[in-house]
Amino acid sequence: MHRILFAALAAILASPTARAQQDSITRGEHDFRVCAACHSLETDRNMTGPSLANLWGRKAGSLPSFDRYSDALKASAIIWDDRSLDAWLTDPARMVPDNEMPFEGIKDSRVRADLLAFLKEATKPGAAPERTAQNRMNGMGGMMGGMMGGGRAPNLKALDATQRVTSISHCRDTYRVTTADGKTRPFWERNLRLKTDSSQDGPQSGAPAIVSAGMMGDRADVIFAAPGEISRTIEDHC
Repeated sequence: MHRILFAALAAILASPTARAQQDSITRGEHDFRVCAACHSLETDRNMTGPSLANLWGRKAGSLPSFDRYSDALKASAIIWDDRSLDAWLTDPARMVPDNEMPFEGIKDSRVRADLLAFLKEATKPGAAPERTAQNRMNGMGGMMGGMMGGGRAPNLKALDATQRVTSISHCRDTYRVTTADGKTRPFWERNLRLKTDSSQDGPQSGAPAIVSAGMMGDRADVIFAAPGEISRTIEDHC
């Protein structure tokens, strides 16, 4: 009986329709690497844009853990399904005027179909995030990619001495950042970005992190656990 069931399953998987569907999902997984710069597939792990986990059947602009939806999208009454997502991917500005997503749309219908085939599998309840294109991209991107928005941000609670900030001073147009390894680096004030990360992967309170901003020159990000820590940490003296 088991052999018969396995044989039947193998026949289904080997069918032209099943192969075509799997090929579409594979192509869509590759295409999603661009989307992964702004969207996570993990539940409530929001980035520049909201998490796409459990997307099908969700009302547009309704994810409770995401606070940056445009008023236009929240008022749209759209329910995400195959049809509405295809229209959104085609031309977001036409579907929802005044939405704030910086995305011009995908005009190639095959690319949209492949991307939707992948997303429908990758965002359904119980989908394993470690099998997504996003996580493979994360492995390549590392610390720099995460801070630029390309994939999952690194865990800032686990820092080595070169990344753990112990003090910051400001004099005229220069910041000087001292790290736990005893080194101090000067930054032109426009080349040092001050940010916060209150997520579970953000830095410990009172232990800001410094990471590369992923750009040429001496640009870097100093990331704090909360906004109030910024003024308390920076000393204004020469």
